[in-house]
Amino acid sequence: MRLLGIDYGRRRIGLALSDASGVLARPWRTIEAAPTPQASAAALSTLLETLRTAEDEEVGDVRAAIVGLPRRLSGEEHEQTQAARRFADELGRLSGLQVYLQDERLSSVEAEQRLAVRERDWRVRKRKLDAAAAAVILQDFIDAHPRTVPQGDQPG
Repeated sequence: MRLLGIDYGRRRIGLALSDASGVLARPWRTIEAAPTPQASAAALSTLLETLRTAEDEEVGDVRAAIVGLPRRLSGEEHEQTQAARRFADELGRLSGLQVYLQDERLSSVEAEQRLAVRERDWRVRKRKLDAAAAAVILQDFIDAHPRTVPQGDQPG
């Protein structure tokens, strides 16, 4: 069973997939966000359904989505936190996936640092950043809940 990691943003949405065993996360792709969180969730749900219909092996086995939950460094919520919650709620409703929220503080910083090791050109890194941040969010979730979601249990 695969997991889908999501770095929701107002302009772009980074996506990551786990391996089939649900142990390792990797960047997958970036899509443009729609004007509202709900419209973005609908667009992503449609993309997933299209890929499932095409029998895409990677996406066909996705059973849960992990959405990054942005917060201030102090832990306080802000406007984007509520937008991410609305996105996650709508994605779960439309896609039928179990959706979990994962603290995403500093995920973009970590993703940028990892990308900088392999890619010197900042323009190339910028194009890959959202998917790389989604992979960081997903890996953090996997590491915090080993084998919990693949077995169908709720994370503790």
